[in-house]
Amino acid sequence: MKIGLVSLGCPKNLVDSEVMLGLARDAGHQLTPDPAGADVIVVNTCAFIDSAKQESIDAILEMARHKTAGNCQRLVVTGCLAERYRDTLRKEIPEIDAILGTGEVPDIVRAIGGATIPSSTGAVPLTFHRSQQSPVTSPQSATASQSLPTYLYDSDTPRLLATPRHYAYVKIAEGCDYKCAFCIIPTLRGHYRSRPADSIVREAESLAARGVKELLLISQDTTFYGIDRQERGALARLLRRLNAVPGLEWIRLLYLYPTTIDDDTLAAMAECEHVCKYIDLPLQHASNPVLARMKRPGTRQQYDRLLDRIRARVPGVSLRTTFIVGFPGETAADVEELTSFVRAHEFDHLGVFTYSHEEGTSAHALENDVPQRVKVRRRNGIMGVQKRLVRQRQRRRIGERARMLVDGPAGEHELVLRGRLASQAPDIDASVYLTECDPSRYRSGEFVEVTLVGARDYDLIARPWPEVLEGVL
Repeated sequence: MKIGLVSLGCPKNLVDSEVMLGLARDAGHQLTPDPAGADVIVVNTCAFIDSAKQESIDAILEMARHKTAGNCQRLVVTGCLAERYRDTLRKEIPEIDAILGTGEVPDIVRAIGGATIPSSTGAVPLTFHRSQQSPVTSPQSATASQSLPTYLYDSDTPRLLATPRHYAYVKIAEGCDYKCAFCIIPTLRGHYRSRPADSIVREAESLAARGVKELLLISQDTTFYGIDRQERGALARLLRRLNAVPGLEWIRLLYLYPTTIDDDTLAAMAECEHVCKYIDLPLQHASNPVLARMKRPGTRQQYDRLLDRIRARVPGVSLRTTFIVGFPGETAADVEELTSFVRAHEFDHLGVFTYSHEEGTSAHALENDVPQRVKVRRRNGIMGVQKRLVRQRQRRRIGERARMLVDGPAGEHELVLRGRLASQAPDIDASVYLTECDPSRYRSGEFVEVTLVGARDYDLIARPWPEVLEGVL
């Protein structure tokens, strides 16, 4: 049969989608990017916050229409929304033929073929009004799942990349053992469990042999890698092994937890040629009272020392972080503390999210006492500070020579290429736009020496380095 898949959410969810595509392909099914022509449509959903749930339900209902006005014979829903609201989805959207939670990825071939997958007794209710053009999710209560997911893929698992062929995400662990007050992930993904290093290295070697140049290591807490297996220093050892894999040019770490970054990992990052000096460190806030209510293990003072230590041990490191504003009880003074923290550390990349009141989290018992309009104003204020800081830093970089990875043509102009520096991750960070060049000379996945000649908000403008040099001379 022809299989179409819609993948929503984070890169960790994307890896699950790629595994499902690989399993379907190896079972003899054809894959199609066009849902209208698919016999079976799979929607891999996200349920982290309200907006993600809304997007997932919209996608399910859109794909369900292909069963009544198209070729679709079966609709399969997978992922976090399925794990969280399995029974209600089955009841409210009868077009759904099979539902798989996050631990049931290997059952995708059975689900495609028509097998009945047993329903979980731990799903929580989800209420929405289907008659509206845009369904509204308003979960009423939550009960913990009776059994947590335990699935984790390995290097022998079939996988079909959905990213451009020159970069790939590798999930080095699954699940999370932290109890952050705002987060539902431990319930959706289970306890933290690391993959063996040999499995990760074999997968990296296979990806490099297929032309992958950039490897992005992901998990819920990448710096906790190996600790669950009583393997202290495992991440540093893994980085050094991956650094020696032929063909890999960039190895990037995402989702690092502030309290588990050790000096061995920082040393490996500083010393290994192919490990990007890039740290993605979701700090969530900088006010001690808010951090305490969030159940985050850290204080403003500890974060100050951590960031100073990272910059001292990894010269030239690029720092990315994310914050949540509007958490219950957050005051104007807390936001000012966060703003001063942003000014003090001048992060290279920063994202700010408004708090989403989620059932199933310990914060759900708190009064959601910050109005949405105030949350938005606080987010916009901090992002305005960040934009001014970035603008100043970008101007200082003009004239700098850099190594750029070409991602492909820029959408807005056929004679401009879009790419990234080692300090920029795909999808979440800004880009570099290569101008005044012959695009036919450069292929996606190729590295190019460039000179930075301008900036546009968060993005940088560059020209090929030899041409710039010749023009100057």
